[in-house]
Amino acid sequence: MQNTLVAPVGILGFGVEGQSTFNYLVRTGIKEIVVMDKNPVTLPDVPAGVNVKTFSGEGYLDGLKDCVTVVRSAGVYPMSQELFKFQMNGGLMTSQIQLFLEQTKSKKTVGVTGTLGKGSTVSMISHILTKCGVNNEIGGNFGVPALDLLETETADRVSILELSSFQLMTLSVSPDVAVVLRVSTEHLDWHKTVEEYRDAKANLVRWQKRDGACVYLKDAAPTAKIASESPARTKYAVALADGPSAGQGDAVIEGATLTIDGEKLFLSDCKVRGIYQLENMAAATLACKALGIRVADAFEALKTYETLPFRMEFKGEKMGIEFFNDSYATRPDATIAATASMDRPFALILGGSEKNADFTELSNILVKERPNLRRIALIGATAERMLESLSQAGLKTAGENGSGIQAAIFPTLEEAFQDSLSIGKGGIVIMSPACASFGLFKNYKERGKAFDRLVENYG
Repeated sequence: MQNTLVAPVGILGFGVEGQSTFNYLVRTGIKEIVVMDKNPVTLPDVPAGVNVKTFSGEGYLDGLKDCVTVVRSAGVYPMSQELFKFQMNGGLMTSQIQLFLEQTKSKKTVGVTGTLGKGSTVSMISHILTKCGVNNEIGGNFGVPALDLLETETADRVSILELSSFQLMTLSVSPDVAVVLRVSTEHLDWHKTVEEYRDAKANLVRWQKRDGACVYLKDAAPTAKIASESPARTKYAVALADGPSAGQGDAVIEGATLTIDGEKLFLSDCKVRGIYQLENMAAATLACKALGIRVADAFEALKTYETLPFRMEFKGEKMGIEFFNDSYATRPDATIAATASMDRPFALILGGSEKNADFTELSNILVKERPNLRRIALIGATAERMLESLSQAGLKTAGENGSGIQAAIFPTLEEAFQDSLSIGKGGIVIMSPACASFGLFKNYKERGKAFDRLVENYG
């Protein structure tokens, strides 16, 4: 594999992705490397003949003066004054995803983005392809860093990338098959505006070739707008039978049934829970159709697909109560989708760290459109703001005329869980926080594991 990067090459951000970039540069013969990170830098073993400079702390961007090319890690905001000046002075900036898409020898690449459902859709595509005997690998924001995929690449492989707005923001090449899921607002603590966030997402489709394919949700206006920027001739739309498009799509979702090319998939025949998963299943099936997979075969494969950990994961039933772990729901719209599937009285554990999300829509839906909701246990830094938002939506304590929902703030997940058990036999306890986990937990996985332990120890 020929490396076209011009040395010295800087690595901006030295977390998991940055360390993967370091290995890639060494692997492809780059001898002059500059590592820049605000945090202290610990280098791996440096091979003989490779010269590495490190810059950390507040002045870490001083390393730019020693670089011709910079590989930006996804979490580093690319529009800073320092990076702008670097490029205006002739510096070149690229990224892992850019390099992968430029150099991949995979027979096809699939990219998936959206505010919700990326991980599930990527894993569904992989599951379908595997069941149908197609060699494939997942990378990007999910699985392994993209440049690591180049190490094991074969010409018969389909490479599937989950791509965040951070990874897409400076991209100028797009995958063969692009999947644009529901896009709302997210990461406004990083992106300057909603428009910037959505514009970054659009790079997934903006540079597609005409023989590519774009899959999108027809009834989600921001998603449809992004898809309209794709030059690909093949566009597959997912529509809702009762949505603005009145079922006019290549895939149609009606209730708990998905129809594509006359074939039907019933959610009741699948292992996943949550009616919102049908959007992900539709997108995954259409992406695989673009890769030559028969819809009937894709549907058969999806019947055996199991939910990813902490994504509306059914944890079993104890003492007559069902438990769902949706710790991955770090945004309000994820919790809206999860709670729409509750067909029994349920208690909701809500809250976490602060990302300045707007809880107005979530609060209105929980109070006015979730008749089975009985209890809300609030935790984390957002608890008080969420309670205020729920009150503004008309939340009344049980026994008053109004919602009949009990809501209270608890200092720990354990206490919130204990309160939720009051839902009693025949009810459901779901943790779908609508917030990130930082503060009480290191990340959503640790929060999810803590919930799992509480379920295991109950009864």
